[in-house]
Amino acid sequence: MQMNRLWGIFFMAYDAINASYFYMSSDTPCYDSLCHKNREISLISKTAGILSWDQETYMPKGGISYRAKQLSWLSGKVHELRTSDSFRKALEGAEEESGNSIYTANLRELRHQYNRATKLPQCLVEKNSEATSLGKAAWSEAREKSDFSIFAPHLTELLAIAREKAELWGYDDEPYDALLADYERGAKTSEVVSIFDEVSDELATTAQAACEKSLSTPADLLQGHYPISDQQILNREIVEEMGFSFDYGRIDTTAHPFCTTLGPKDIRLTTRYLEDNFTSSLFGILHEAGHGLYEQGLPADQNGLPVGNAVSLGIHESQSRLWENHVGRSRAFWEKWLPRAQEIFPHLNKLNLDTFLSAINRAEKSYIRVESDEATYDLHILLRFGLEREMLNGKIQVKDVPAAWNERFEHLMGMTPPDDAHGCLQDIHWSMGGLGYFSTYTLGNFNAAQLYQHTQKDAEIAAACAKAQYTPLLEWLQKNIHAKGSSLLPQDLMRAATGEATNARHHLEHLKRRFLEA
Repeated sequence: MQMNRLWGIFFMAYDAINASYFYMSSDTPCYDSLCHKNREISLISKTAGILSWDQETYMPKGGISYRAKQLSWLSGKVHELRTSDSFRKALEGAEEESGNSIYTANLRELRHQYNRATKLPQCLVEKNSEATSLGKAAWSEAREKSDFSIFAPHLTELLAIAREKAELWGYDDEPYDALLADYERGAKTSEVVSIFDEVSDELATTAQAACEKSLSTPADLLQGHYPISDQQILNREIVEEMGFSFDYGRIDTTAHPFCTTLGPKDIRLTTRYLEDNFTSSLFGILHEAGHGLYEQGLPADQNGLPVGNAVSLGIHESQSRLWENHVGRSRAFWEKWLPRAQEIFPHLNKLNLDTFLSAINRAEKSYIRVESDEATYDLHILLRFGLEREMLNGKIQVKDVPAAWNERFEHLMGMTPPDDAHGCLQDIHWSMGGLGYFSTYTLGNFNAAQLYQHTQKDAEIAAACAKAQYTPLLEWLQKNIHAKGSSLLPQDLMRAATGEATNARHHLEHLKRRFLEA
């Protein structure tokens, strides 16, 4: 079919949606108009998301320059619509109307987004989009060749853009405040520093003790040959059993695992594979499926509006870490799934359950964050969090990043990365312009432990989890986390779900139970 006919069909369908979905008579005409405008913005953003996903999965390398221009134009268009006079008038009019708690939450978030958007010129937004597209491609090449110099000019530009955005947005104490607000609503850098400082010594002590205790477990217990096609079979079966719907999602392969939402019923998971160890892709996909379950559980009637989105990355990460670690590394989980893994990979029959559990929960200081164990994972985040702040504050120059990384890694882990690919080039986030992001991983660990511990007070959920039956757990998460979307700010959501704000003690207690008391 010719493309012009396809576009014609698309726009006919879009007009029909507008007529029936966006324009419904009510007592809140300004709010309805505002919702229509924001849903239109969301349509464009999700379209851009398809192009970004394609760039990370199937796009040929030669397409990067034009793809960067496409994404730059789309981001500029979104910015233009979000900062337009008509959007402002609809927002101001809606603020004069009244509605329920969902109405109020949408207005709170739309006002926050509008205020931040109007402080940025459109040219900077477009420049940022193009820089991230080119930056991701450069990072991928640099990581493949383990050559930081390939990525360094892009990081220099991305840092300059991040600083400019921070100055335009404004901040109380340091530029990181302004960037953190993009990922963790309501959080301040000083608060994150305080909670990290409070637990950093105990995290390091626990990690060291866990590594020493794990010395008796051979590092090569799971080494073998695991064909990728067989890994894909096991991954899909497990993720589907967790509750992830493949009618509304799929799994693909990429250099760095991620989950992205291309529409309310189109959630894409990705992972990467090692043919000598199936747990790399499996725990990667458990992690991303946790994100995907959150996305599939968001309130469908609020699609295209703030309440229809996840509230923060610290909450999002809590879902992925809960399924990856609290569920996926538990004895009950593998009592059920080890026999199936042994059917697919017969050489695993040489391992009994206890030996297998000691292998997957073996603690060892390692270079790569996404393949690190629970005990040492947060040390990776502490390194990145501190380094990011100093980069933004100008205390560390881009050219000095590899050396600074290696020095801090040596201090935390007692070893020096052998090359840039195992050091400062291992994560994609900076190339995406994601400065301010990393602290949310450890906040997510704190939230995950707190949420899981709270669910286990429910006798029905605890009994089901003990039998590796996770429907009651998922239903609780859907009701208390997923369905809330952004109706509550992160700490209000945690209080409503568990009775207290984020408390790191639950995570520390979990680590000690798993690694030191078992």
